[in-house]
Amino acid sequence: MSNANKHIVIAPPDLFRLKFLEGAQLSPDGRQVVYTISHVNAEQEKEFVTLWLLSLESGESRQLTSGQSRDTNPQWSPDGKQVAFLSNRGAKPQLYLLPLEGGEPRPLTALEQGVGSGPAWSPDGTHIAFTAKPETPPHDPQRPYRVTRHIYRFDEMGYLEDGTQDIYVIPVAGGEPTRLTEDESSNSTPLWSPDGKELLFMATMTPGGFRSHASLKVVNLEGQVRDLVTEWGFAEAVAWAPDGRVIFVGLPFGRPGGTQNDLWVIDPKGGAPDCRSESLKVGLGGYLQPDMPPRIMRTVKLLPTSDGQFVYTLVQEGGTIHIYRFALNGPEQWEAVVTGERSCVPVDMNEQYLLYIVSTLNDPTTLFIAERDGSKERQLTHLNEELLAARQLPTTERLLFHSSDGAQVEGWLMKPATGKAAPYATIVALHGGPHGGWGNIFSFDFQMLAGAGYALLFINQRGSTGYGDDFSTIVGGWGQLDYDDIIAGVDYAIEKGLADSKRLGCYGMSAGGFMTAWLIGQSDRFKAAVPENPVISWNSFYTVSDIGPRFAVEELGGTPEEIPEVYQRCSPLTYAQRCKTPTLLIQGEEDHRCPPEQSEQFYRVLKRQGCTVEMLRLPGGSHLGTIRGAPILRRAHNEALLAWFNRYVKE
Repeated sequence: MSNANKHIVIAPPDLFRLKFLEGAQLSPDGRQVVYTISHVNAEQEKEFVTLWLLSLESGESRQLTSGQSRDTNPQWSPDGKQVAFLSNRGAKPQLYLLPLEGGEPRPLTALEQGVGSGPAWSPDGTHIAFTAKPETPPHDPQRPYRVTRHIYRFDEMGYLEDGTQDIYVIPVAGGEPTRLTEDESSNSTPLWSPDGKELLFMATMTPGGFRSHASLKVVNLEGQVRDLVTEWGFAEAVAWAPDGRVIFVGLPFGRPGGTQNDLWVIDPKGGAPDCRSESLKVGLGGYLQPDMPPRIMRTVKLLPTSDGQFVYTLVQEGGTIHIYRFALNGPEQWEAVVTGERSCVPVDMNEQYLLYIVSTLNDPTTLFIAERDGSKERQLTHLNEELLAARQLPTTERLLFHSSDGAQVEGWLMKPATGKAAPYATIVALHGGPHGGWGNIFSFDFQMLAGAGYALLFINQRGSTGYGDDFSTIVGGWGQLDYDDIIAGVDYAIEKGLADSKRLGCYGMSAGGFMTAWLIGQSDRFKAAVPENPVISWNSFYTVSDIGPRFAVEELGGTPEEIPEVYQRCSPLTYAQRCKTPTLLIQGEEDHRCPPEQSEQFYRVLKRQGCTVEMLRLPGGSHLGTIRGAPILRRAHNEALLAWFNRYVKE
């Protein structure tokens, strides 16, 4: 790094200079990769996604689409001659086909309601499956309407009468699509059976259900649906094995909230699911919390081998995400094939190669390829190297300490990128979930705050995933040992001379917003706090959140009528009158997970008590709107977060 650049650090405008991988797929002949890159036009305040094609032999990439629309989820045809993808270049998102020998993309669909997701090619390449809403026009929000479902609205989906999705199939040669399902549910992830006669899919948001769990179903090309796994539990990812069995990642009903996922195999002709990871201490899935727009780093994908003996997927181990190989037959067997102090998400595989996306604390997303045993790893993309090389990036120290009950807790301290000497003005970052975690994954917030001269202390307290079920389950104990873990981490950082006890702030989103509000109701040691889309009152959360009737019961151990004292004890609202910390609430106005009334209750009590409090409201913002919402929301969030800490924490 040159002397001229050594004092240039990550700042808020850099969010719109970074590029992010959205996905990638190997060509059928294994010689090329099609992948997608998202970027923001800062002047237009719009996000675009572009298709790119990379040659594995030369390492060179070329742009396939213009970059003036969102062109997503490219899928190779079985013969490798064209790519199908979803694009919003018209009035509504539609499927397009792009011939790779030359020519412009041609629209495959022209649905008035648009296409929801897809495409999925049939094995013979003659048909494509996708999802779309019913043709019925959505209700007019200015007119009266009636709801009858248990779950009648859901975050990022809106009112479910308008948000259901069905499975469709359309001939590649052209013609009208055929609607295969019509059940008022949200059906997703259509996957062709190996013989091309059926489609496996996940069904959620059933009209009579009060859980948002996924059932596994199969539909044939005549529209006959049969249940595969229903009222069993939660399924997060699914795939066909080459022999016709179904593989999925999920969790049965009846287990405590926070129990981690397992790998299951089921015969579609009947029988109970067979667990293939029962003795694995940590769960399947990647639940580290990134702060960047793509969903890919939290996407669980199952990649079975062609002989049906193994499946590759991701496993979170503490603050890392690794790629594991699991045996599908015989005794339980698994091994890690891609590891390291980083987060690795598999996206595709063939007979020779494993394709995956990697994120680290200082690098958002990079595409890698390796042999299927993890050897001969090769980096394929260099999206942000020039930008990051021109910035002074922070270093991070791993911390291990003991909590009030003697349990070992893992955390990290990211040091200021400005080169300031310790002890540092320190911001305690609190992750959401709470069944997720911090670790070796990119966070723009962290980089921005470190660039402004702050240290970031981030801790995987009780409730975090990646450390086993005993650590991640905290039923009825929100605000108890998890709080002790965080305070122990703060004290440890101060004792080590890293954090300045007189310059502390805290912030977090969702369950992290809960913990932020909890901290400032229990202690005055923080100079500023920013709860984002928080849980404030469990009683009202139970009744108004899209997941309230399920999540609150699982996490607290019963309904408000059954255990009113637990609901009161675990609610930050109970202690809000104690708060003296200057507080900025950030709230998405279309957040159905932690609706605005949660922030509003906290705001009202703090105002009445004379505590310094403000609320930044984000019109149109969903629960994760400050991460992957409209660029204007992301910009407002970043600027407000930094300004609040600069006002109250920095000397």
